[in-house]
Amino acid sequence: MNKLLLAISALVAFTAGARAADLGAPRSPVAAAVVAPAFNWTGFYLGAHAGFAFGNTTAFGAGCPCPSSPNGVLLGGQLGFNYQINQIVLGVEADLAYAGVSGRSVVPGGTVFYRTNMLGSLRARGGFAVDRALLYVTGGLGLQGASMAVNVGPLEKYTRVGWTLGAGVEYAVTQNWTVKAEYSYYNFGTRTLGPTYAGTVRSDAHTVKLGVNYLFSTGPSAVVARY
Repeated sequence: MNKLLLAISALVAFTAGARAADLGAPRSPVAAAVVAPAFNWTGFYLGAHAGFAFGNTTAFGAGCPCPSSPNGVLLGGQLGFNYQINQIVLGVEADLAYAGVSGRSVVPGGTVFYRTNMLGSLRARGGFAVDRALLYVTGGLGLQGASMAVNVGPLEKYTRVGWTLGAGVEYAVTQNWTVKAEYSYYNFGTRTLGPTYAGTVRSDAHTVKLGVNYLFSTGPSAVVARY
């Protein structure tokens, strides 16, 4: 009987010691999940673009209206700034392009030639970011440098300020380089001609552009707004 009690006591003591040893053993740290930070659109950027423009230009006056549908290529650059809050990206952009956009209108008295040599804009941008993709709308001031002539007569050069609206998509292919596709509509209203020609001229334009930007500053994540 005494031997049985001693055996039971030894078994209980061994079990308690084993449990105490388990409780005192250091636990291995649980590995944290590695989450890649979302792309951050905040920062200044500088880039270049190429595209195509088409639209309508019409002169009104003696022997007119003289409608035409000018079209041609664009080549230029842009600079701007983005600021991201959660998935909303706000910014401003200025661009300027050489334009080889020309058209003509044949009328009984001769031919009226139109040409746009420059297109530019200063616009606000607002978009929604899905990591490296940015969908945006844009709008602001449009700028046109143009000229017209009748037959082989002298050129009348003029500059017009109007408005522009558009939309686009931009994608970050690396941490600093992005590519974009953008459509814009420009309206420059009606201008009184002179001193070379009498009358008025009215014009608008549609543009489709492909571009590349270099984003100077990026961070691990965007600003997170707290509510």
